[in-house]
Amino acid sequence: MHIEASHWRIAGLEIANGPYGIFCRDCSGNVFDRIVTRDNYESGLHIQGASGGNLILDLDSYGNRDPRKNGESADGLAIKEGSGAGNVVRGARLWNNSDDGFDAWEFLSPIRIEDSVAYGNGFNRWDLPDYTGDGNGFKLGGGDEDLPAAHVATNSIAFRNQVGGFVDNGNPGALRLSRDTAWRNGGTGFDFSDSAATLTRNLAASNAVPAGLGGAAGGGGNSWDLGGTWDDGALISTDPSTLTGPRRPDGGIPRSAFLRPKHGTGVGARL
Repeated sequence: MHIEASHWRIAGLEIANGPYGIFCRDCSGNVFDRIVTRDNYESGLHIQGASGGNLILDLDSYGNRDPRKNGESADGLAIKEGSGAGNVVRGARLWNNSDDGFDAWEFLSPIRIEDSVAYGNGFNRWDLPDYTGDGNGFKLGGGDEDLPAAHVATNSIAFRNQVGGFVDNGNPGALRLSRDTAWRNGGTGFDFSDSAATLTRNLAASNAVPAGLGGAAGGGGNSWDLGGTWDDGALISTDPSTLTGPRRPDGGIPRSAFLRPKHGTGVGARL
């Protein structure tokens, strides 16, 4: 589906085995509601150019791959290479894509991500040669020109991605992350070494590295600030089957105790 228009509502579709699932360029004020984009030859849902005020609600996007670039470009959801205020992602599940779960490469206006999950991204499930998929859960901007953008991620989870959980990807902007969880990612749970990020009450558990923060990072109350041991034993549940199972009748992600800390510690996501 190729869109260069605004103020459309697209709901309840499953789009599979296309060149993209949905490619939306210079489009604003659209609503993408309860869409499934899977097994496409590029990103599942891709928004680009002068595009603002779009709402992505309860998206499932998985299994997208990119043989042309050896896995480099196929994300679950990409809002990239453009600008436009007011784009919101809410209730997305982005998994098993060849590149990243979410990618905001060179998008200059703040994007808000809420109540979303990215997992299993960046693994070569298609036996692509010379594989180059990046493997991050949420890639929050970045670009060749060190372009700043103040993206926001709140109450979201990144787990079992090949490399990073939440990463700034070289974005020097004033990113804000609050009550997010990174678990069992192959690299750094929260990698914000290049940005002026504010991180508040986030949880990193059982990643190769909990967090990498630059000198300009602010915030507090994160698991690495609290001290102690943050591994699987600190969590109520490490079983994702409810969260990854069928959605609720209203389209929402099923609620569970997945990755909630024991003893009521007020860090991390609640989904």
